[in-house]
Amino acid sequence: MSGKTPITVAHGDGIGPEIMESTLQILTAAGAEIAPHRIDIGESVYKSGFTSGIKPEAWNTLRETGVFLKAPITTPQGGGYKSLNVSVRKTLGLFANVRPCKALHPYVNTRHPNIDLVIIRENEEDLYAGIEYRQTGEAYECLKVISRPGSERIVRYAFEYARAYGKKEVTCMVKDNIMKMTDGLFHSVFQEIGAEYPDIQKKSQIIDIGSALLADRPENYEVVVTLNLYGDIISDIVAQIAGSVGLFGSANVGMNAAMFEAIHGSAPDIAGKGIANPSGLLNAAVMMLVHIGQPKIAAKIRNGWLATLEDGIHTDDIYKEGLSKQKVGTADFTKAVIEHLGRTPEHFEPVAYGENAKINIPAYKRRTYKKEMVGVDLYVDDTAHTAEEIGKKLEALAGPEFQLNVITNRGVKVYPGGYPETFCSDHWRVRFIDKKAESKDDGLKLVPVNYESIMALQKRLADAGFDVIKVENLYTYDGALGFTLAQGE
Repeated sequence: MSGKTPITVAHGDGIGPEIMESTLQILTAAGAEIAPHRIDIGESVYKSGFTSGIKPEAWNTLRETGVFLKAPITTPQGGGYKSLNVSVRKTLGLFANVRPCKALHPYVNTRHPNIDLVIIRENEEDLYAGIEYRQTGEAYECLKVISRPGSERIVRYAFEYARAYGKKEVTCMVKDNIMKMTDGLFHSVFQEIGAEYPDIQKKSQIIDIGSALLADRPENYEVVVTLNLYGDIISDIVAQIAGSVGLFGSANVGMNAAMFEAIHGSAPDIAGKGIANPSGLLNAAVMMLVHIGQPKIAAKIRNGWLATLEDGIHTDDIYKEGLSKQKVGTADFTKAVIEHLGRTPEHFEPVAYGENAKINIPAYKRRTYKKEMVGVDLYVDDTAHTAEEIGKKLEALAGPEFQLNVITNRGVKVYPGGYPETFCSDHWRVRFIDKKAESKDDGLKLVPVNYESIMALQKRLADAGFDVIKVENLYTYDGALGFTLAQGE
């Protein structure tokens, strides 16, 4: 084992053990310098009482190797089970999800034979932080958390990936026409960091039209970088229109660790039948080899796999009468790929990975800001009163320090000057600012407030019978607003 790179391997559930054995056989035959250390994950671990699907001792192996080749798992039905992938990504800081997608036309059906792009998705933040609350009888909240460090890391990763793999353009997809602060931050970071890469073209699109164009004309894209939820959706869209989600691999990369997996599930309906296609996990293993500094072995496997497809040796999921020459199961497909190692494809362009293909990101440099508290949003649960009634009562409770600035319901201004047609739930946002604040032509001129006055305000509301369910302090940073204004504010 001397000189070999230690990796952690998990055989998973369903077809996982079959395709993992196939992948490891091909890696060994190709001369991959790896030393696998096996751990157990998935359904059996869940059912033995570990709600994250992984035993505590397995984390030691993952931390020691820093490289995880993972087969798909089955999560038991019912509540109480946590996503294993999310646990691994967050625990090991795997901030970048990398999903290459290249058409395999004509051997795999697709209406887009020229697809050759990669989706780079932020992997730890956004709505996937999983911070949710039920705040009233009618209203639920999910927090969208976007940070500057998270945005800077993934955006820089996208540009470094483009440079390392010879891509000429990076496209940022966001929804900052609506979410001006969260998606706005991501977009501004993209513009800032993009300026450091004059050799790469930059393009920005709103996620809705961007998704439509990806589905319609994917050949116009090379690298797409985006937030967690958007990336999850569009990466599956692109894989599907390319021909099959069963053929592509995925990398989850961090500063000190990385996880590689197929993008498909455990397919329990075909488990044990010997017909599973190992290509998705094999392509993930190719990405792993590039990551650990074995690009020549990675290219050898990828080219041998492509040559196998060209020779018409296909598993049942891609077998096509008139084009395929031989329908094979998992074992015979594995044997065929091994026999094709050392060959290069003729229809497809042969693959070559450079020595610089592993992406390294510099550590984040923290900044300092002048932060001032300039008001407070109090969220109130109320089913008994109208906006007008609530507003009049709260104006009387503002006290000597504050003025009631606005009341919104589900983001819509309802007081002062609301409209009777606006439907209201029981979830009210009430904004208080200092009485010395002024509305001017160039915006709202705010004045700092203190915690003591805010706490006294909350007590006045509580004493008057208002159910305050949440408090959100309002800040400025270097004079810039740290919150969005309500309509008409």
